[in-house]
Amino acid sequence: MGAHTFYTRSSGEDAKSAFQNAVEDAQYRHGHAGYTGTIAEKTSFTEIPPDEVGDTDPGEYASQLIRDQDPRIDSKWGPAGCIHLGDNTYLFFGWASA
Repeated sequence: MGAHTFYTRSSGEDAKSAFQNAVEDAQYRHGHAGYTGTIAEKTSFTEIPPDEVGDTDPGEYASQLIRDQDPRIDSKWGPAGCIHLGDNTYLFFGWASA
């Protein structure tokens, strides 16, 4: 099986609840059978510190981490990346099994 990159925005009281909301929504939309290539395949996430992202567009920064094969998010079986966008909104991204 292969892998696909994904980018998912989600809201919640904190990153943990936003992650859970995103996973549940992806499972609803893409099923529970596995290998969806979405955040539905993830069980955890790693927060990227805001000072690391700086003034860079969060989506562009996430793409750069994927291109650079950043070890924090470079596994289809490992954690998703997470960037806080403000106002209880988060960007989750990375590789997922497909």
